[in-house]
Formats: sequence, C-alpha cells, structure tokens
Amino acid sequence: MTVTAPSVGGPDRLEPETASRARAARLGRRLLPAAAAALSGVLLYVSFPPRTLWWLALPAFAVLGAVLRGRGWKAGLGLGYLFGLGFLLPLLVWTGVEVGPGPWLALAAIEAVFVALVGAGVAAVSRLPAWPVWAAALWTAGEAARARVPFEGFPWGKIAFGQADGVFLPLAAAGGTPVLGFAVVLCGFGLYEAVRLAVAARRARPVRRGAAVVALLSVAVPVAGAIAARPLVSNRGEDGYRTVAVVQGNVPRAGLDFNAQRRAVLDHHVRETERLAAEVEAGEVDRPDLVLWPENSSDIDPFANPDARAVIDRAARAVGAPISVGGVVERDGKLYNEQILWDPDKGPVDTYDKRQIQPFGEYLPLRSLIGAINGEWTSMVRQDFSRGHEPGVFTMDGARIGLVTCYEAAFDWAVRSEVTDGAQMISVPSNNATFDRSEMTYQQLAMSRVRAVEHGRTVTVPVTSGVSAIILPDGTITQRTGMFVADTLVQRVPLRSSQTPATRLGTGPEIALVLVAAGGLGWAIGAGLRGRRAGDV
Repeated sequence: MTVTAPSVGGPDRLEPETASRARAARLGRRLLPAAAAALSGVLLYVSFPPRTLWWLALPAFAVLGAVLRGRGWKAGLGLGYLFGLGFLLPLLVWTGVEVGPGPWLALAAIEAVFVALVGAGVAAVSRLPAWPVWAAALWTAGEAARARVPFEGFPWGKIAFGQADGVFLPLAAAGGTPVLGFAVVLCGFGLYEAVRLAVAARRARPVRRGAAVVALLSVAVPVAGAIAARPLVSNRGEDGYRTVAVVQGNVPRAGLDFNAQRRAVLDHHVRETERLAAEVEAGEVDRPDLVLWPENSSDIDPFANPDARAVIDRAARAVGAPISVGGVVERDGKLYNEQILWDPDKGPVDTYDKRQIQPFGEYLPLRSLIGAINGEWTSMVRQDFSRGHEPGVFTMDGARIGLVTCYEAAFDWAVRSEVTDGAQMISVPSNNATFDRSEMTYQQLAMSRVRAVEHGRTVTVPVTSGVSAIILPDGTITQRTGMFVADTLVQRVPLRSSQTPATRLGTGPEIALVLVAAGGLGWAIGAGLRGRRAGDV
C-alpha cells in the first residue's frame, strides 16, 4: 500500500490565490477605464499649441468614446470628470504662474464639471442609433455653457482653438468655432465606432448596416466638409491693402509687477516706435499707414498725465501715422481698459473700452466673500474695471480696424461684433507679461489664427512682451516676434469687407447643435424610462 503525502500547494492554498487574482482583476477592470479617461484628456491637451499635433484630438475622443459607450450616467459623470481634469489641469497651468497653484487647481476643477456633465450625457446617448452625432453635439453644448457661466464664462480650451494647424480649420469660416469643434469631436467618436464595428465584423459578430454607414459618415463628412469649405478662405485684398506696424516694446520685468514701472513700459513703446521712424527715414522699411500698440502699453492715463500725452504725441509725429494705444484710463471715477486712437496731428480722437473683462484679473466677483477667505486677492485687484458697451472699430488711414482686447479673443460674440460693425481687419492688443514664458501666449495666438479664418480678416496681435504676430485671413502667421524682446513687425496686409457664412450666421450653428444635443438626450432619457417601465411590468 502506497501513502501519498499531502501537496504543499493543495486546494486550501489555491483558493485564496485564485480569490486574490480575481480581486486584482476586478480592481484592474475598474481602474482601467478611469486611467484611460484621464490619459485621453492628457492626449487632448498635447494636441493644443504650442505643439502642432492637432490630429491627436481624434484618438483622444476615440478613447473617450470607448470608455463611455454603454455605461450608466453616473459612471459617465465620473469618467468625464477625469477626462476634463486630464485635459484642463495641464492646459491651464499658466493661470497659477504668479499666484500659486490654488487658483489654477480651483479653475480646472470647476471647468472640469462641465466636461463631467457632457460625459454623463455621452454615456446616456451612446446606446442610441447614430450615437457619435448626439455625443459630438453634447460636447458642443458643454462648450456653449462653459463659455457663458459662471462669471460670464471661460471659453479657453474650446476644441476649435487647438485646430489652427489642422485640416478642419476651413470649417471655422463655414460655421465658426462650434462647427469646427463639432466636426473634430464627431470624427473622433466616429473613428472609435468604425474600429469597434470592424473588430466585431472580424470576429463574425453581427453588425447592422446602418450603424456601419453612420460610423463611416462620422469620419468622412467632417473631412469632406473641411475640403468643401476651403474656397471660403481667401487672402485677396477686396478693399485694397495697408502697411501696418505692430510694435512690441517689451516690459522691464515679467510677473504681476510688470507694470510697477509703468512709465518704463510706455517709454519702451515710444522708443521702439521712434526706432521704427528712423528706419523709415533711412529707407530700410516701408512707411506704415497705421501703427498698433498692445494692451497696457500706457498704464499711465494720458488724459490725466501731460507727460504721458507728450511722449505719445512725440511717437505719433515721429512715425507720421495714427497709433492705437492701449491705456488704463480713469473717467468719472471708473477705471477702463481702453484703446485710444492717437492721430499724429490731432492727438486722441477715438476710444474703445474693453467689454469682456476678466474675472479675478480685472474685476473681483464676490469681493466681500473672497476678501474674507483671502485678503491678498482683494489687494491685487484693488479697484474693479468697468466694461464698455459698444464695438470698437477705429478708422485709421481710411481702413476700418476692429479692436478685440486680449481676453475678448476667446469669446465668439466679441470678435464677430467688430466684423459686423464694419471692421476690414482685426487687431488683438494683448498683455501676456503676467504669465511669463508659459504656453498661454501660444494658446491665445492660435485663437487669433482661428478668428482670422472664421471671419476672413487679417489679424494683428500686438503684445507687450510677446508673442506678437501678423496673421493673414487664411490663418497663416507671416511674421512673429520672440518673447521678452523689443521688436516691430511691418507688413502690407489685405483689407476685406465680405462676410463669411460664420459671420452671417452668428450663434445660429451653435444653437442648432445645442438643440440636436437636447434632442438626443431627451430621446435617451425617454428610452431609459420606457425600458424601466417594461421591466416593472
């Protein structure tokens, strides 16, 4: 008779190991979608300037579609929030360059809530036929909400603003930033759906013909639409040409105290303009028809300070052309961020007051509450700026120049209003010295490129410390400066007065896409309720 000793690795030991592996597998299945959502958000960030990897937006949304499809709205909410954080935390890091991580983290956390709500909606509509269409429209609706609330909105990070180098850019002329962004998101979700159905077919699973057609159209239609929209983009000077000079005077130092030496900032721009005048006299550059200075180029009020007025007069006479001067002006006890049209013979003849002022930068919402939480905020924004109410279009040497001051370039309405008011070209005077050498200036420059195509206008970007640029109506940057250098760009640029479909349609495409999103969401909710009642029966 043979006696067998019990195995050291017998059933009693195998059962705990099997259970442990099962728990690890369950944990992995839970963590994988979360990790994929966050990393796809990071991938979307990488598609944004200063990088030219615009196409990464497509796989970013393809992965998001894979993560959200078929899940419940609660899971969609959480996964959407992780996607939003993955995207917005690195994109907005510049907001904490000088004030620390608190405001940056708070802003990203709040803005990601909008993405979370979109995630919940996408999960809900993902069971519907043609779900990529409903899902892309929901993303557009989320951007529309984020551009309006809270505190009049924060459109930074709209998908359109990452597409300045992309093949979809001509769609900006067809329907503005909502249509451009919708096309990119639709193509991304359609890409995932096409891959999913191809894999299913390869595994001999049934694939509905209608679903396959929708997936292919979701990819093909945005690309075909972009190609069809190319004739809408033109650099032809319908109203002739003007030679413009974009002056970047530079600042004494970067950071929040860039304007501590306000007279130095003004003197830098005067000196750079006088240097330009000397080059013109020497025949080294063409004489400009108009000169554009940046926002905050004269934080000394030239209406209240004769010395500031005198040096601006001197610069205008030296160059022999009208100058658009960015000033901080106090009038009737109110503070304005103002562009001043300065004639070489008559002095100041027109003004434009910035309308879309920046919360927590130019005014402090909930001042008493925030002061109780952190008194440093109230000390940094001692007096709120007041906002203007009229579009700003200066007539300079017979050309109509629309003014869009810095932060306003992110808002569709603020740019469109200048064009509908007769602007033949657009200037975006800005001051980015507060944000040092961060990506902020490149993100804003990309916005201006999209605006050029959207409205078919030359766009100039004079910035105190860089990057200043000249952009043709097709979105091409023809000249640009470095950062934190004094420089001047001079170029003959086209003037245009025709309006693109995007200009004429205004908010129409955005409203239409929001209604599509609402229809899809309503359909999904209704289908869910009907299914629940059937289950009760």
